[in-house]
Amino acid sequence: MTEKILSIADARKTFVSKSKRTVALNGVSFEVKAGERVALLGASGSGKSTLIRAISGLEILDSKSGAITVCGSQIQANGKINPDMRKIRSSIGVIFQQFNLVNQLDVITNVLIGIGAQKNIFELVLKKFTLEEKALAMDVLENVGMADFAYQRASTLSGGQQQRVAVARALIKGSKILLADEPVASLDPESSRKVMDLIVSVSDQYGLTLITSLHQIHIARRCCDRTIALNKGALVFDGPTNQLDKNALAKLYGSNLGDLQMEDELSSSNNSPERPQLVLVH
Repeated sequence: MTEKILSIADARKTFVSKSKRTVALNGVSFEVKAGERVALLGASGSGKSTLIRAISGLEILDSKSGAITVCGSQIQANGKINPDMRKIRSSIGVIFQQFNLVNQLDVITNVLIGIGAQKNIFELVLKKFTLEEKALAMDVLENVGMADFAYQRASTLSGGQQQRVAVARALIKGSKILLADEPVASLDPESSRKVMDLIVSVSDQYGLTLITSLHQIHIARRCCDRTIALNKGALVFDGPTNQLDKNALAKLYGSNLGDLQMEDELSSSNNSPERPQLVLVH
């Protein structure tokens, strides 16, 4: 039996601003097995990024919320973060939409920041990294095609190159699960394809479980066998990605469907043989 690597039970998150309450997550529950590639799909404001941040311990859920467990360690429960979160986070790699690189630093130092949890603040400030750590950084840069840029400033890189460095930074931690929060939203179509192919490739190479939030249907269909769809904070679908044809998506998202990106290839999915029956989650 495949190991369960992620468990989310009744995740709830409410944001309050100027007396306005916004429900970002409304009782979301699901499990992910090791090695799965899962697309977290939804329009803007559906709760995708909030859920990614909650899994990585960067967002605290409501006090009456349930629990999130990664690799057997509880990240948070009942609105409280595990005190050992800094240690637990080493098993979670996160790739952000905006890359979050330090532009003034060179590429290899940006990658080495990925092992910051293993360093004290003095070592980080003075960039005290061992030869072994630098060799490991070069290895992951080689795997993402960026070894030749190791000593180039991050600010001089293209968007696609910066995202490759962000992938390398996530890999160096020795993570077991890779969270990608809209990793190609800021890229042109060709760079998006290359970066997603890279993320899938390195996930397979390193034996990682991949969960990537997207609003591009065609990317989800190409890269992930399973899709978990959110709409207005609620989980509305959990199943094989090939079930998500245009008719199914229209039922799930209604007027919000226009915020999702589709390509012509999706329209032919209605004629695909032996297409599984759509299962809605209420």
